[in-house]
Amino acid sequence: MAARFRHVGAVLLVLLLAACGWPGGSSFGWPGSAARAAEVRDAAGRTVVVPAHVERVFPAGPPAGLVLFSLVPERLLGWTMKPSAPALAYLGPGADKPALGWVAGRGGDANLEAVLRAKPDLIVDIGMTSGTYVSLAERVQQATGIPVLLLDGRLVALPATYRALGRALGVAAEGDERAAWIETHLRTVAQRLETVPDADRPKVYLARGTTGLESARAGAINVEAVDAAGGRNVVGEALGAGSLVTVSMEQLLAFDPDVIVALDPGFFARMKADPLWRQLRAVKTGKAVLAPQLPFPWVDYPPSVNRVIGVVWLAQLLHPAVMRINVRAAAKDFYRLFYHHDLTDAQLDSLLTDASFP
Repeated sequence: MAARFRHVGAVLLVLLLAACGWPGGSSFGWPGSAARAAEVRDAAGRTVVVPAHVERVFPAGPPAGLVLFSLVPERLLGWTMKPSAPALAYLGPGADKPALGWVAGRGGDANLEAVLRAKPDLIVDIGMTSGTYVSLAERVQQATGIPVLLLDGRLVALPATYRALGRALGVAAEGDERAAWIETHLRTVAQRLETVPDADRPKVYLARGTTGLESARAGAINVEAVDAAGGRNVVGEALGAGSLVTVSMEQLLAFDPDVIVALDPGFFARMKADPLWRQLRAVKTGKAVLAPQLPFPWVDYPPSVNRVIGVVWLAQLLHPAVMRINVRAAAKDFYRLFYHHDLTDAQLDSLLTDASFP
């Protein structure tokens, strides 16, 4: 969904630039435009000429913002959507940056002024890398003269994304360190799941939104963390086309999942008292949980590096005997490395309050 907002808006940005008669190329004279440049190959196979000294980076959407903050917080010009005050308490110094919006705004009006005012050396887009998105990145780059790096946002691709971005920004060691952390933890989970038969993997329902009746079909980026953690998405490929689907209460009662992962705190509080939801096995047995929320939810949205600690948490929750992971220690390590914040025990307790089984 974020990719759709981001890339549809990119078209509008290009059209407005063209309408204004502004040329492509590097005629803006922005920082880095005259510096020695390097050719970088991005995840779509494009060769992008990146300034030798990139000091100002504009994130095309929320996934890029998270990755950039984790790697070079001082160079991130702002957030697509500014984190809330509670979220900022879980982020390190420099997180209190302005909201920039998408490369184009959520409402469809191109956020041209924000891009121009920020004067970036580089735009980074992390998400899908198929032909449509390649074409859009090319058009934005040609119209603005600002190089656009298109990087892969899938969980399995995040190590390569960190390595590529680290090299493009001149912080290869930092990119390698974060890539190695992701690889180690995802590999540990995957290897231990090899001993778990499919029949022993619990049926999981991802309850999205304020009613809990929005979910995601098999293969959607929204359930990547569920899949990687060894859960079976109970929705499967049912309920029509598209990544996100609306589920009726009757369908959910028929699915009767073993575990429910809720994403909205308000819904989670109501669910436990709702007589219909209380009929579900997961609610009856206390296996309905709220994904930890701050500074960014550990599951689903935004589809960025925040989901890596979500995989670790959820894998331990679903398969405790096999995983044997110290989630508290992993979370403290993750927040230190990726959010530049030392989690206190009180903060960690708050994060995990509704995120465990009885």
